[in-house]
Amino acid sequence: MIFCDTNESVISWASEEVSIPYRDPVTGKRRRYYPDFIVRYRNTSGLIETRIIEVKPEKQCKPPVKPKRNSRSYIREVMNWGTNSAKWKAAKAYAEAKGWKFQLMTEKELDLKND
Repeated sequence: MIFCDTNESVISWASEEVSIPYRDPVTGKRRRYYPDFIVRYRNTSGLIETRIIEVKPEKQCKPPVKPKRNSRSYIREVMNWGTNSAKWKAAKAYAEAKGWKFQLMTEKELDLKND
């Protein structure tokens, strides 16, 4: 993540270093979630913050739209949405308990364009 390497406000960062337990609603099993990044940085007020960041395509960040008939791809999208929602809820609670923040980022926040 070159932004973190070149940003003077970033104190440290790591990829998939945090392990967050959650219950997968699709299988009912306890699992571990490894968010994409953890970043420790100095904010604009000079305070040190820690943020857990997950990067996903924007399409995967909202519930799937129900088609006229259920297809296998729709059912798979619903299951993925359920699992991701459980991960993000667990990550938010984990971060808040530590005084950190959880952030979901898409191509929009990263200013990536589909060419």
